[in-house]
Amino acid sequence: MDHCAEFARAADGLPAVERGMPAPAGTGLSRRTFLSRGAGLALAVYGGSLLSPRAFEAGIGAAQAADPQGRVLVSVFLPGGIDSLSLLAPTGHAAYATLRPGLKVAPNAADRLPGDPSLQWHPSAAPLRDLHAAGKVTVLPAIGYDDPNQSHFTSRHYWEVGELNPSGRVGWLGRYLDRHGAPDNPLQGLSLDYTLAPALAPTQVPVAAVGAPESYDFWTRDVWDDAINAKLLAGFGALGSLPTTDNELAAARGAARMSTALRDGLAPVAGIDPLAQARAAYPTSTNEFPRRLATLARMIEVGMPLKCVALDANGGYDTHDNQASSLPGNIALLSRSLAAFQADLEARGIADRVLVHVWSEFGRRAKENGGGTDHGAGGVSLVIGSRASGTVVGEFPGIAANQLDARGNLRHTTDYRAVYRTLVEDWFGVDATGIVPGAAGFAPLPLLRS
Repeated sequence: MDHCAEFARAADGLPAVERGMPAPAGTGLSRRTFLSRGAGLALAVYGGSLLSPRAFEAGIGAAQAADPQGRVLVSVFLPGGIDSLSLLAPTGHAAYATLRPGLKVAPNAADRLPGDPSLQWHPSAAPLRDLHAAGKVTVLPAIGYDDPNQSHFTSRHYWEVGELNPSGRVGWLGRYLDRHGAPDNPLQGLSLDYTLAPALAPTQVPVAAVGAPESYDFWTRDVWDDAINAKLLAGFGALGSLPTTDNELAAARGAARMSTALRDGLAPVAGIDPLAQARAAYPTSTNEFPRRLATLARMIEVGMPLKCVALDANGGYDTHDNQASSLPGNIALLSRSLAAFQADLEARGIADRVLVHVWSEFGRRAKENGGGTDHGAGGVSLVIGSRASGTVVGEFPGIAANQLDARGNLRHTTDYRAVYRTLVEDWFGVDATGIVPGAAGFAPLPLLRS
């Protein structure tokens, strides 16, 4: 359950935050929105305020032609602070049963984590366990940062901007795109949501947010013939190219052209059920997470010019109470969805191009509170893909009284900024200086295969 209900909209089109918390990266970015009838879909383009309709259309095409086999990093956020001591239960530590009398995971040798048999996967995480056994999941069992902040919003903000700076307004992936992206391709930084993921927020280049790319389409009232609709849409798009000296008319025509260009660009994924045409069996759910992953696999396969993609996982992980009833199902859907995405990518022959980074703002308190767990510090992060090293990176520090921090929280042994430096340098192959503030102070990690 999510108990942090006092939210305030920090900026139009960005995630809500609690009053008094840091404004999200991207606050103040210009935003232009293009609407279609299909599922009430809204596409928002952030940044790139001088981007013309013609540049929008040409930029996506040029980026697609220039690097059709480019690498893609997918950032998956687990909102609320997942309990790492359940996902990777320290069943081999004597203090575990005392700290978790009601929430402890029963020891099971089959679920033990290779590389650290004192930890074991939650039984609902069997698909992740199997992926790790196949060498496709790199596990970081104790990740965080010094002087941890236990606010959802502040801690998440630190992860999003890539530094311990509450005033940061640029996302760490946005800084990468500012340096190595294109000035006219909004799809290079794609938030699969109706709000912009702050980690993608740039200063110079455009990025986009779209919740359901497969539903982006136009609709004409009382016209049911596809051939007639096609002619109407062609005429609609042509209107965008007509010259005019009227500023308001020019803006309307520009929106028509950009919306039509986007519809054409998304045609390979439009109007189909992404789960039905997937190459792997995604779980059935009312949650959008597995559907969005299936759509993303198709978008990558057809060569859409994506570089960085961000989306929230299923579920809320702020489990102050009712953890025993809510967490297993959320872990199960998360694990099955991520495993299906990896299998889908492999079946499409594009798995070597895609890397998934799974993260949460913090872990949970080591000692249960009776029905759940409170905000903690050190947590868990995963790197998933065919190019992942498949190892355990960073030591688990233990949960004995003298091993926890002063608040009874798991200590971190890996700084999240070391992960960012490694992803920038080893996955994208560029210098992390200027992208991850203070990058030189964080040693690279063996996240990927050499």
